[in-house]
Amino acid sequence: MSPETATAAASRASQLEAALRKIIRGNDDVVRLALVSILARGHLLIEGVPGVGKTTLAQALARAIDCRFQRVQFTSDMLPSDVIGISIYSAMEQQFEFKRGPLFTNILLADEINRTTPKTQSALLEAMNEGQVTVDSHSYSLPQPFLVIATQNPAEQHGTYPLPESQLDRFLMRVRMGYPDSNAEREILRSEVGAGQLDVMEPVLNGADVLEMQEAVTQVRVDDSLVNYALAIVRKTRDTQHFSLGVSPRGSQMLYRAAQATAFLDGRSFCTPEDFKPLAVPVFAHRVVLNGNSSSSARKKYERAEEMITEIVDSVPVPL
Repeated sequence: MSPETATAAASRASQLEAALRKIIRGNDDVVRLALVSILARGHLLIEGVPGVGKTTLAQALARAIDCRFQRVQFTSDMLPSDVIGISIYSAMEQQFEFKRGPLFTNILLADEINRTTPKTQSALLEAMNEGQVTVDSHSYSLPQPFLVIATQNPAEQHGTYPLPESQLDRFLMRVRMGYPDSNAEREILRSEVGAGQLDVMEPVLNGADVLEMQEAVTQVRVDDSLVNYALAIVRKTRDTQHFSLGVSPRGSQMLYRAAQATAFLDGRSFCTPEDFKPLAVPVFAHRVVLNGNSSSSARKKYERAEEMITEIVDSVPVPL
């Protein structure tokens, strides 16, 4: 892609971000990270109490890029076939025909993903990692672009099934979506911002534009000093006594891709340390396992992991 084309693509991405911020008020950082996720070909796990805009964010993103959207409300009685689809015998054709499930979309909102069983949770693994699913020995490609936005309610853990490490590792980032501040909430009330404006929201991009941007992101330059900087942070997560499990090589790759996407959104063709530092916590904190008291709540463990990752990042010298 030529520099001129890359600049034009970055400009369209900025328009997309601006359009989403008109709908989602008071959570600009989450809007930015959602865009980083889709441009880096990753997936996003959002924690937040009901009513803060998690569903609206996913719907607004789908409308803004004019692509297909599906929402799945996960419950304890769901089966993998409820997400992927099922093969049904056709008497007319005298063969089994695969009926695609809601997974075959561009943006999938996996609402309260921790309320379904590990068996159903694992149905998303191949889709999130490889962009395809396998049913009865047949592989089916998913539409592109493909993004999973999964949500969890941190305040209510009764009847939930915590995501295992292998599932968490498939998410590019895990972020928390909180309450908007007073000014943002006032704007929401005055202008009826949110789901009510989705019906009149005009597309900013299309799926082909997003695929073009994803390709442009891969061409963002990353200096060797920044690669060494990122790897130094990763090694410290593996060597520290506070973690029994450090960041995986997939985690290193995810940070690299997220930093490229961040630089692209800022209109640059190269990365800086500031593209890496703010991303370390959302990219790494859900990939580590703490040593110590296993009786602590999942929320407390995650908060402690965030603190430790921040300390590690602060202890690694920034390349000049």
